[in-house]
Amino acid sequence: GRGSSSSLTSNYIGPEHSSTFTAWCNSHLRKAGTQIENIEEDFRNGLKLMLLLEVISGERLPRPDKGKMRFHKIANVNKALDFICSKGVKLVSIGAEEIVDGNVKMTLGMIWTIILRFAIQDISVEETSAKEGLLLWCQRKTAPYRNVNVQNFHISWKDGLALCALIHRHRPDLIDYSKLRKDDPIGNLNTAFEVAEKYLDIPKMLDAEDIVNTPKPDEKAIMTYVSCFYHAFAGAEQAETAANRICKVLAVNQENEKLMQEYEKLASELLEWIRRTIPWLENRVAEQSMRAMQQKLEDFRDYRRVHKPPKVQEKCQLEINFNTLQTKLRLSNRPAFMPSEGKMVSDIANAWKGLEQVEKGYEEWLLTEIRRLERLDHLAEKFKQKCSLHESWTAGMGDGSGNGKEELLSMKDYESASLMEIRALMRKHEAFESDLAAHQDRVEQIAAIAQELNELDYHDAVTINSRCQGICDQWDNLGTLTQKRRDSLERVEKLWETIDQLYLEFAKRAAPFNNWMDGAMEDLQDMFIVHSIEEIQSLITAHDQFKATLPEADKERMTTMGIQGEIVKIAQTYGIKLSGINPYTVLSPQDITNKWDAVKHLVPLRDQMLQEEVARQQSNERLRRQFAAQANIIGPWIQTKMEEISHVSVDIAGSLEEQMSSLKQYEQNIINYKSNIDKLEGDHQLSQESLIFDNKHTNYTMEHVRVGWEQLLTTIARTINEVENQILTRDAKGISQEQLNEFRASFNHFDRRHIPLEPHIQTNGMMDPDDFRACLISMGYDLGEVEFARIMTLVDSNNTGVVTFQAFIDFMTRETAETDTADQVMASFKILASDKTYITVEELRRELPPEQADYCISRMTKYVSGDAPPGALDYISFSSALYGESDL
Repeated sequence: GRGSSSSLTSNYIGPEHSSTFTAWCNSHLRKAGTQIENIEEDFRNGLKLMLLLEVISGERLPRPDKGKMRFHKIANVNKALDFICSKGVKLVSIGAEEIVDGNVKMTLGMIWTIILRFAIQDISVEETSAKEGLLLWCQRKTAPYRNVNVQNFHISWKDGLALCALIHRHRPDLIDYSKLRKDDPIGNLNTAFEVAEKYLDIPKMLDAEDIVNTPKPDEKAIMTYVSCFYHAFAGAEQAETAANRICKVLAVNQENEKLMQEYEKLASELLEWIRRTIPWLENRVAEQSMRAMQQKLEDFRDYRRVHKPPKVQEKCQLEINFNTLQTKLRLSNRPAFMPSEGKMVSDIANAWKGLEQVEKGYEEWLLTEIRRLERLDHLAEKFKQKCSLHESWTAGMGDGSGNGKEELLSMKDYESASLMEIRALMRKHEAFESDLAAHQDRVEQIAAIAQELNELDYHDAVTINSRCQGICDQWDNLGTLTQKRRDSLERVEKLWETIDQLYLEFAKRAAPFNNWMDGAMEDLQDMFIVHSIEEIQSLITAHDQFKATLPEADKERMTTMGIQGEIVKIAQTYGIKLSGINPYTVLSPQDITNKWDAVKHLVPLRDQMLQEEVARQQSNERLRRQFAAQANIIGPWIQTKMEEISHVSVDIAGSLEEQMSSLKQYEQNIINYKSNIDKLEGDHQLSQESLIFDNKHTNYTMEHVRVGWEQLLTTIARTINEVENQILTRDAKGISQEQLNEFRASFNHFDRRHIPLEPHIQTNGMMDPDDFRACLISMGYDLGEVEFARIMTLVDSNNTGVVTFQAFIDFMTRETAETDTADQVMASFKILASDKTYITVEELRRELPPEQADYCISRMTKYVSGDAPPGALDYISFSSALYGESDL
C-alpha cells in the first residue's frame, strides 16, 4: 500500500474479520458465478483465489495448474501472489505454503492486502492517502445530516446514522431519514444493511449486535464495507456530469432541428400558395358579361390589398428565419443548414419573381377587357334600338290595318279601282319608294353595327347575326316587291286623271318633313358613352347646333300646314265633300302636329341628360385630382424612407443597440404611415368603380405605390434582422461593443462601394475580395493564395463574390469561440458507458432525461462487433455527426 495504509497491513488480523472478508469476496466471486463458504479452506487450492483477482482487476492471470497434488496448489497460490506483487504491493511474510496449509491469520492478512490494494488504495480525494481520502469523502457526504459526525472508521459508525445518511444523500428514495432515532442503533444499522443489499447490490458484511456491543468496532471491517458504498456512488456522480454535458449539446441540436422543420413548413406553404395563385393570374380568358369582368377586377384588388401583403411578410420572415438559423448553427459549431430540394431561399425568390411576372399585365388586361365589353354593350343596345325602329316601320302600313309593308306591296287593289283611285295608288307608291329610300341608310347602319360586334367578338353574335340577316333579306324582298308593284301600276297609268295638286304638294312636303322629324327624334334619343369633359362638350355643341335649326323647321311645318289650310278653304269655297284622306300620303296633318310636339318635348330632356353627364365627368376629374394629390406625396415619401434606412447602418457610429433603436423608430414611423396607403387604396377603388382608367395629374399608379410599400416593409424588416444577427453574434462570441466598433471602422474604411459623392447608391456594406484582402492585411494577417482562398470559402460560402459585414464579423470573432467539441461529447458518453466503446439503451435511459434519451436512441446506429450485446449503440459516430463531421 502507500501512505498510512502500510501501517494497517502490519496490524494483527484475527478471525473476527472472516465473515466481513468472506462477504466481500463473495460480492465479487458471484460475478463469475461462484462463491466461498469458508475463507480459510476455500482458497487453499489457489483456484478461487486466482478467479477472485481476475474479477477484481479485469485482467487475465496465467492458466492454473489442473492437478490436485500439494505442489499444484502451491503453484496456483504463487501465481496469485505474484500477480499481487506485480501491482506494486509488498507481501510481508505471507507465503504460499501457509495459505495451502489453511493458516487463518495468513489467509485473512492476504485478503486484507487485496482489499487495500484493489478496493481502497485508489480512493484519493484531493491528493490524500487512501484511508484519509475515504474518510474525507464520508465527511463531505454526511456533513448536512443532524447527529452524524464522522471522525474515524470505528465508534463514529456505531449508531448506524452515518451509514443511513450516506445512503440517503445519494438515494433519498430508499430511506426516510427524518424517522430515524439515535437511540435505536440496531434498527438503524439493519435498515442500512437491508437497503444496501436489496437496492445497491452491497452484500451484508457486518453484524449489528457485534458493532453495538463492542466498545470500539473493527476498523478494517468497517472500511471494507464503506469502500463498497464509495464504489457504488462515486461512479454515479461522474455519470451525472457527463449526462449534463450531453443534454446541453442535444438541446442545441433539437432546437436547431425545430427551426429547420419550421423553415421547411413555411417554405412549402409559401411555394404552394404561389403555385396555386399563378394559374389564376395566367388565366386571361375574358368573361362575357361586364358584371363578371368587374368581379374579376374586384378579386384582383382584393388579392393585391388583402391576400398578397401577408405573403410578402411571410417571404421576408422566411429569409429572416433562415439567416437567424444559419447564425445559430455557426455559433454552436454546427454545419450550415441546406433546405430540401426546391426550397432554397433562391427557389422562393425565383417563384416569387415568376408570380410578379404574371401579375404584371393582369390588371391592364382586365381594364382593356372591361372597356371592350362596355363598348360591346353600348353597340348591342344601339343595334337593338335601330332594329326595333326598323321592324316597327316594316310591320306597319300606317293605316291601322296591322298589315306589313310586304302585304301592302302585294295587294292587287288596282285591278278593281277607279281611274281616280289608280292615280292615287300610283302617287302613293311613289311616296312609298321615297320612304323606302330614306330607310336605306338605317339598314346600312344596322349591318355596320352587326359587323363591328362580330369583329369585337360579341358573346351573343349568333342572335345579332340572325336578326340582321332577317332584316337584310326582308329589305331585299321589299325592293323586289316595290319594283313589281310599280310595273303593274305603270301598266294601267294611262287610266289615271290629273290629281289635286295641293294634295300632292302636301304629301311631298309632309313626307321629308316627317322623315326629318323621325331622324331628329332618333338623334335626340341617341345613346352616348364618353370618358372626358371634352367629349361631352362636343356632344353639347352638336345639340346646340341642332336647336338652332328648329326655327327653320318650324317655318317648313307652317308652310306644309298652310297647304292643308288651302285644301280646306277650297273645299269650303266649292262645296267639295272631302273624304278626309289624302290619296298621296298616309300622313295626316294631325300626325305632323303630334310628332312636332314630341320633338319639342324631347329637346329639354336631351339637355338634362347632357348636363347630368357633364356633372359626372366633373366628379371623375375631382377623383383624379384627389388621387393624384395623395399619390404625389406618398410616392416620394416611400423613396426617401428607403434611402434613409439604407444609411442607418453606415452613418450611425454608436452601438448596435443605437442602430436598432433608430431602425425601430423608422419601423414605427412606417407602420403609422399605413393609413395613408389605405386611404389612397380607397380613392383608387372609387376611381375604378367610376370606370376612370387614366390620370394625367400623376405619374404614380396604385400599383407603383403598392410595390414600393411592400419593398419598404421588406427592407426595414431585413435591415433590423441584420442588426439582430450582429447583436446575436457579438453576444454569443463575447466580443465587446468597442471591438465591434473597431471591426466596423475597418470594414467601412475598405468598403469602397460606399461612394461618398453619390450617397443614394447604397449597397448595405459589402466588400469585394480585393478590398477584403487589403482589410485583412491591414489587420495583421499574412496571406498566401491558398490561405486566402480558404478564408473566402468561410466568409462567402454561397460564392456571391462579396463579403457582407455579418460574414466579416463572424470571421473576425471565430478564433475566440468557446464551444463544445465532438471529442468532449465522446468522452462524456464514454463515462456513461463505463468505458465501453458502445452504449446500451438501458444506460441511456438511466443516465439522461427521457426526451434526450429518446433523441439519442432514435439517431444512434447499431454498434457492430463480435463481443457487443444485441441492442448496443454506436455513440462515437453519433458524436461526430452532431458537429457535422459526418451525416446523422
